[in-house]
Amino acid sequence: MIRRTANPLAARLATSLPPTRAIYARLACSALVLLSGIASAAPKLYVLDCGLLNFEDISRFSVANDETDVRQMFVPCYLIEHEEGRLLWDSGLPIEFAGEGIVDRRPGVWLRYDVSIVDQLSSLGLTPADIDYLALSHLHFDHAGGANAFVTSTLLIQQAEYEAAFQRPGEVSGYEPALFSALESAERVLLNGDQDVFSDGTVRIIATPGHTPGHQALFVDLEKTGPVLLSGDLYHFEENRAWRRVPTFNFDAEQTLASMDKVERLLEETAATLWIEHNLELANGLRKAPEFYD
Repeated sequence: MIRRTANPLAARLATSLPPTRAIYARLACSALVLLSGIASAAPKLYVLDCGLLNFEDISRFSVANDETDVRQMFVPCYLIEHEEGRLLWDSGLPIEFAGEGIVDRRPGVWLRYDVSIVDQLSSLGLTPADIDYLALSHLHFDHAGGANAFVTSTLLIQQAEYEAAFQRPGEVSGYEPALFSALESAERVLLNGDQDVFSDGTVRIIATPGHTPGHQALFVDLEKTGPVLLSGDLYHFEENRAWRRVPTFNFDAEQTLASMDKVERLLEETAATLWIEHNLELANGLRKAPEFYD
């Protein structure tokens, strides 16, 4: 947190000006301090490359193979720096794959992960212990792969996701508990809907169930860039959004469609830009850490 000290300029003006003018001077200086404080509260958003996925067949995403040439998906992590703390959004592919080159995940699917999230944070002068909050869009392997490294962070998770992934993973497909089991001992905040992380509207978790029971997206209001909404896996392809296509493996199709409607309303209300997290073409055009968006 930023500590604010007394304003020496106001003190000097107060002793050198007539009483009435001194009052106005103090008010002016106070306004400048307030404006400075508002500016410093604006978050920074860092984009980290946490892997690549390649699919021979994309039909499971409810997009036919002849409807797009896209076969590769970007796997991102995002670091949000706010004066009240640091938040890591999504933790990428499993760390064990970092630096291993192309790895066959299953028939028809391979992945590559060049530099682990821990090493990328290190290049920014940070360790996992410097991350105050860990928020995952959901706990599938390409979003929770580095989760166990952040046991000292406070986990921000929808209660429905926590119960499905930690308490009954066998009932809901897609979870690999070994990737996040260490978080059992981490501090956590169980959410039941949207959450204003820093209580100033700049970083907001948006509940978007459907892909998984407690899927969530992230709204980040950047001062210069403008508001951005990180999709999680609400959408995988542009076609999922354009045609309202729900992947065949989603937990609940009706919830997914309702979450799509909710997000589209939010985008319209806030004029935010949607970043489909797995969109490789989009990712290739984004600045990567150590550069950032503010």
